[in-house]
Amino acid sequence: MGNQTILNEFFLSGLSDIPALQLPLFLFFLLIYLLTLLWNLPIISLIVSDSHLHTPMYFFLGNLASLDLCCSSVIIPRMLFDLLTQRRKITMTACITQMFFFMLFGMSEIFLLAVMSYDRYIAVCQPLHYVQVMSWKVCVYLASGSWFLGFTHSLIHTLCALKLTFCGSDIIESFFCDLPQLFRISCSDIYINILLTFLLGGVFAGGSLMLTFLPYVSIFKTVLKMQVKGNMSKVYSTCTSHLTVVFIFYGSIVFNYFLPNPSHYGGDKVVSVFYTVILPLLNPLIYSLRNQDLKSAFNDFVKTIIPDII
Repeated sequence: MGNQTILNEFFLSGLSDIPALQLPLFLFFLLIYLLTLLWNLPIISLIVSDSHLHTPMYFFLGNLASLDLCCSSVIIPRMLFDLLTQRRKITMTACITQMFFFMLFGMSEIFLLAVMSYDRYIAVCQPLHYVQVMSWKVCVYLASGSWFLGFTHSLIHTLCALKLTFCGSDIIESFFCDLPQLFRISCSDIYINILLTFLLGGVFAGGSLMLTFLPYVSIFKTVLKMQVKGNMSKVYSTCTSHLTVVFIFYGSIVFNYFLPNPSHYGGDKVVSVFYTVILPLLNPLIYSLRNQDLKSAFNDFVKTIIPDII
């Protein structure tokens, strides 16, 4: 390896090499990003400003919207820049930085989904103790813990990635920097990195997955015993929204990180676009379309802003 040049810059392969597609793709993903901002920012604003939404469930939903917004902002602006300029060059520092923040927000979301599941469990199975158990102090600790664990997970992988040497191909087969793509172009021994991916993935993501699904065993048992249709419908709506997000999110992660060489069947970029670009747009839609409290808060907000029209 003594005669090989150590690389400090990379080229992102992007979504397509066809020049005619660059502008349509730019406009499409710009629209997606604007819609993501349009859906997530109002949800955060409503949860902060409307006293009716100052509950643990909406506090965690506001955190989820913030994570989606941050995750999308780490990826899409860089993608738009590359589509517009067609440079696609990125320094190692910028690449590692993007990877760190993407993993931070992504893993924090995994932990937050588990926390939201616990919140639903207390609300449905122990409603009389809900106020005492899910106090604001506990909610802040749970949300802060999700962000801290995401930071810890991301920091460990980032520090290990900084030890990698790149001296072969300088092309990252993606539109952003992520661990699997960096492993493929590294000329270092990545055994420890791969081991960490599976160990931390098993402990953090696997543990969070168990903590996310186990409460639903008790939740579904409780729902089946409910006599009031209105209560059952509200619980069902909230839980199905949460489970839909969980299934989509975890499915994308497994496909990208734990299946061997997904690029061999050409699905990695499609999945990457889905969970980095599309999912942050879908999450607020999934949670808000059937949520009467958010709809009511939004209607009250509109009436305050434009009372003459209403």
